Amino acid sequence: MPVKWVLYWQASQGSTVSTQILNEAAQCAESISGVKEGRWKATLNYYKPMLRDQSSNHPDILPRDFLGISLPDQPTKYYFVIRSQRIVVEADASIQMIMEKLQSYKSKLSLYFDGFQYQLGDFRLRVGRAVPVHSESIRGIVMEVEYLPVSSMEKARKVMEEFVEIWHEALSKRSFSGKFVNVEVNFGEFGLGDNYTPQHTGVQYAIVMAHMIATVQPVVRG
Repeated sequence: MPVKWVLYWQASQGSTVSTQILNEAAQCAESISGVKEGRWKATLNYYKPMLRDQSSNHPDILPRDFLGISLPDQPTKYYFVIRSQRIVVEADASIQMIMEKLQSYKSKLSLYFDGFQYQLGDFRLRVGRAVPVHSESIRGIVMEVEYLPVSSMEKARKVMEEFVEIWHEALSKRSFSGKFVNVEVNFGEFGLGDNYTPQHTGVQYAIVMAHMIATVQPVVRG
């Protein structure tokens, strides 16, 4: 599977995330010879346990929370990431229906990612907004950079870094108040090796979305 980096938009202090940033990023992709391949969509759910008897709360047994992620390039699979225990699990997509019936965990927050996909030579670029389900309020912007010829993260690192540098240079010519940030992840902590898998993508989204969930949380409580 091709190596992929998941970056998120970090707005400058005092500025906000808007659709304009997404539009500008799309135009930027086309300005460096990106060919639009269509739309892409992914979903993320933030689960918490449904404890019917509060006295039976065993934090050492039940994860306090975890993320469930549906990826567009793996439509028959669903990925769970428990960050606190450094666990990532692949399951059949039908697991979501099973969880609803069991009612052991409930989705407290659902986000979907919606945007465009571009081909740039050996790279595939996806740029999209993160929006809570049943809302049009943008909570963040994510970007996937995929290097198609290589599945080894170490071998792809240098060329990926060069591509991101070119991307940032192209963005610098526009009036942006912020930047795309690539979070370094220790995949070994999750039991993942150098050969890239969908689980690597799931872990990256879990790390990236931790920033966005923090901004969505107050809305959910209301």
